[in-house]
Amino acid sequence: MKARVKWIEDRNFLGESDTGHAVVMGSKAGKSGVAIGPSPMEMVLLGLGGCTSFDVLHILERGREAVEDCVLEIDADRAGEDPKVFTRIHLHFVVSGRDLNPAKVERAIALSAEKYCSASAMLDKTAKITHDFEIVQPG
Repeated sequence: MKARVKWIEDRNFLGESDTGHAVVMGSKAGKSGVAIGPSPMEMVLLGLGGCTSFDVLHILERGREAVEDCVLEIDADRAGEDPKVFTRIHLHFVVSGRDLNPAKVERAIALSAEKYCSASAMLDKTAKITHDFEIVQPG
């Protein structure tokens, strides 16, 4: 896997993956005080969210659960001193679907956290990661 990050202007950068995707990252720390994209650390949280959400949805679909929507709300704290690593991350899954089995949802989240999510495994080295969920009936 390869990636490339190019400085655009001020404290804004263009990240490009070797699969041809691109994302703009920024920081308000520059002269203009304007970030034209998420900060690199916000991207880390988004990466964690994407990784674990992918796992949970995949596991539930393989278990024949009729998921109609899945939203992950992430709340995190960082250390006060450099390097300002994440110290606490809470993942709250809101899963919608008809007659979803709570035990299967809980198991899918646990499997992602304990076995499949690479981002979670890395962030677990500095942060206490917790999770919970709620099931919403559509309509």
